[in-house]
Amino acid sequence: MLRVLGAALLVVLAFTLAGALYQVLAWAVAVGALVFAGVVVWSLSTRDGEGRVRR
Repeated sequence: MLRVLGAALLVVLAFTLAGALYQVLAWAVAVGALVFAGVVVWSLSTRDGEGRVRR
């Protein structure tokens, strides 16, 4: 009986850790996309036709 409970606890723990890892990865992808979009907007707004910084 104790082995069954231990196995069930390990399964629940594995799913919990997998869910937490998925959530962390989802946040990392979202933050990375926002940073990338910010860099693109900054890059487009700070250069003219020849790629020099506007003054």
